[in-house]
Amino acid sequence: MRSRRATFFAAILFAAIPGVAAAQSSGQYSGGQPSTLDQVVDRIVAQEKAEMQMLHQYSPLVETYIQLMRPDQALGTAPAGDKYYLGKANLGKGLDMEPLTNDKGAPNLKYTAGGLGTFISMSMQFLPRGFLQMIYIDMNGFDKQHYKFEYVRREFLGEVRCLVFDVTPAKQSDRGRFEGRIWVEDQAYHIVRFNGAYQRPSKASYFFHFDSWRLFAGDNQWLPAYIYSEESDLRYGMTRKLTFKAQVRLWGFDLNAVRVRREQELNKVLVESKAPVKDQASSNNDYSPIEEQRLWERQAEDNLADRMEKLGVLSPRGEVDKVLETVVNNLEVTNNLDIEPEMRCRVLMTSTLESFDIGHTIVLSRGLIDVLPDVASLATILAMELSHVVLGHRVDTKYAFFDRMLWDDQDTFRHFGFARTPEEEQTANQKAVELLAKSPYKNQLDAARQFVQVLQTRSKEIPNLISPHLGDRVPITWTGSNNLAAAATPVSSDTPAPRNAGVIFAALPLGGRLKFDPWNDQVELLKAKPVGTVAEREKMPFEITPFILYLTRDKITPTETATIPVDTAGATTDNRASAGDAVDTAKKTQ
Repeated sequence: MRSRRATFFAAILFAAIPGVAAAQSSGQYSGGQPSTLDQVVDRIVAQEKAEMQMLHQYSPLVETYIQLMRPDQALGTAPAGDKYYLGKANLGKGLDMEPLTNDKGAPNLKYTAGGLGTFISMSMQFLPRGFLQMIYIDMNGFDKQHYKFEYVRREFLGEVRCLVFDVTPAKQSDRGRFEGRIWVEDQAYHIVRFNGAYQRPSKASYFFHFDSWRLFAGDNQWLPAYIYSEESDLRYGMTRKLTFKAQVRLWGFDLNAVRVRREQELNKVLVESKAPVKDQASSNNDYSPIEEQRLWERQAEDNLADRMEKLGVLSPRGEVDKVLETVVNNLEVTNNLDIEPEMRCRVLMTSTLESFDIGHTIVLSRGLIDVLPDVASLATILAMELSHVVLGHRVDTKYAFFDRMLWDDQDTFRHFGFARTPEEEQTANQKAVELLAKSPYKNQLDAARQFVQVLQTRSKEIPNLISPHLGDRVPITWTGSNNLAAAATPVSSDTPAPRNAGVIFAALPLGGRLKFDPWNDQVELLKAKPVGTVAEREKMPFEITPFILYLTRDKITPTETATIPVDTAGATTDNRASAGDAVDTAKKTQ
């Protein structure tokens, strides 16, 4: 009787899913349209096996950031320390990773007990390879022999309609098996999200609860991109308790994208004029010594940027860069600056809060852009870096020789270093105050001052987040912040208050501004709805929050117009559809 009911229900359920019929007609399914739950599970298992095989060809960058949490009477919980790790995975060798940074605060890459556990109770040691394991449901037998599948409902994750299943090990004695819930897109049966935990492998190690997401990368591929992990009451030893939150980000799956783009440029058809225009003034064809020096510095600048982009730590040029360049241009115009060659901006892919300039290119980390509360705060950081250029602080031109770019990827962070001397930082900060005093942002500098103050307050709790790997540390004791009030022009009492003026964010949580495509590293601004009333404990400056993604089957592309609006400062997630509405809609179509 139960089998008949399952067959009847599945027939009604999947007949209402147009994607199944479309996929069948396109030849994706060799076995025809699934008509029973068993057939659907077979599709899921087969697709997950193919997914694991597909991932073997990739070597993405993996960033793991962990915040240890403590109870806080006002905020509920607050950071009480952090760990950071950045490495390059070789998925063809299982969970093998090569560290790119060599910091004392980074989690230890090696593990000696507990198999693939992420935590060793005796030494309180987080294991990055254990977090990387969370991109897989089960590396050793995800099938009906080892698991039980229970259908729950249909649900939309953004624009992607999914089938939801609860998954449990067939034998409770099988340690290390996944136990939780999976979301399966309904066209090709890729698992796009799974939420749960691995069963504890032994008394010496622990597995954590996690929520793992995959993003569409085109060509029938869904790549692991975001993982959130959290424990609030994990007890170990006799009386100890572990509380933490962690974010894992993966990107750089297609690190050959730079090479492909250049090959495409090589193959472009160029139309040349039959009578090319030639300047008759021969003197205009030569370069002065000053111009030659500028071009030499630009060559070093371009070599560095190209090498960092090839490694995957620098995002390709896109719309976010144009937003940053617009702010820089506003600072230049209002201060009557004529800078040659022109200023450029780029985004560093990491979460660590840092900024630096490479010649006339200003680089801000993704994490720093994420936590800045408004455009005036962004302008303050950019003004600091622009000041180095105005004051003539140059890039090391040894990088103009291309042979200096030839080293192994894992040695990159040991070769690069763009931090300025304390003397250069001090003079640049003073110059930044002058630039801001004449800028369009001079009436909005209170937020920038509050940002510096809250960063100083939290600095001891998040030392690894504020420790730069390539550039300058965001100043937590910036003497220029005391002068921001003098630089600001008083706002008239007749000026209407901006929307959401009562919601004051000194700093946003991580992930508050940007999202990225894990395939090609393209960064894009979040298009999130403004938030309304926000409780004090919801502000969470510099903190980790869960990932709730708006899934689509379209690859991330640059938007036509991009801004950083002040009134969306509190949003930390992208727009998302209501799961309840999706389920109701699904029921009506059955």
